[in-house]
Amino acid sequence: MKNLPLIGLGIATKGTSGNTLETFFPCISFMNGKDEFSQHYKTWDALMAENVTEIKDLAQLNIQDEILNNAICNLDKNKTLVLCRILENKPIQTIEEAYLKLHLISYKHFIPNSLNLENLFDTLINVAWTNHGPIELDDIDKRILLSQKNNEPLEIKSVDKFPCLTDYIIPPGVRIGDASRVRLGAYLSEGTTIMHEGFVNFNAGTLGPAMIEGRISAGVVVGKNSDLGGGCSTMGTLSGGNDVKISIGENCLLGANSGLGIPLGDNCTIEAGLYITGGSKITTYNSNNEPRSVVKASELSGCDNLLFIRNSQNGAIEAKINPKSAALNDKLHKN
Repeated sequence: MKNLPLIGLGIATKGTSGNTLETFFPCISFMNGKDEFSQHYKTWDALMAENVTEIKDLAQLNIQDEILNNAICNLDKNKTLVLCRILENKPIQTIEEAYLKLHLISYKHFIPNSLNLENLFDTLINVAWTNHGPIELDDIDKRILLSQKNNEPLEIKSVDKFPCLTDYIIPPGVRIGDASRVRLGAYLSEGTTIMHEGFVNFNAGTLGPAMIEGRISAGVVVGKNSDLGGGCSTMGTLSGGNDVKISIGENCLLGANSGLGIPLGDNCTIEAGLYITGGSKITTYNSNNEPRSVVKASELSGCDNLLFIRNSQNGAIEAKINPKSAALNDKLHKN
């Protein structure tokens, strides 16, 4: 993982109002980094009077990368070149900083829940994401009319504060069945496969190879070699009053249409269709498969080697010693 402070070189898109709609950061310079772009930190830092600074003269950046130079030397009239600096891990102040922090997570420089994302929703604006880039909502009716008049297709992919991850970053070694279901700010480790019904929110993701056919909500992290079955769900912290960060350990299996509202340890299984919340009453069993006690599910948070099932005769939820752990098919995750 990387450390602050850092500076991102970004291409910002402006709307007709002059407001910034989004910013793409193709490269990031770390003060203590050793990579190609980090050597420019002091130069870029000296150019900045504020934490977000527009760059008029490309030569000031002293970039030697020919491909990058060609990409940023002749920007469209609604694009500007900016430097965005983050010195401390504080609440978000600008839309450029918001996009930079989302990029930092998706580039896997910072793991989910390590960056301060306070003010994120207040800072980002709702825009129409189209095949012609982001468009301000005040202009969208006009643009639709013009597209019909000129017979130029205008595809509106979504109206949202967050764009798709793959419009900005393609994580190496990852397979994504439906790119519209993975937001910028997702953290996807090599070997992750996201099937068409899988969904990954921002500030969430996988820490190793994983099969995702269910929902990874904001703030949720999934350990390596775990499998989220079709239609399963993990409880996030954005709504509903849940303030517990949900995590899934290594070698876990969430069965189809199951749900999780507590942190799960390693080598755990939840049977298909079973939703566990923090207040669920669960009968625990010892290693001899004998009933031990009834506890709230929250008391089992982070425990390893548990099999959660529902008794088909009386409906009680039971937690038994898990005799096996999930195993991914290696052939499916060589992406």
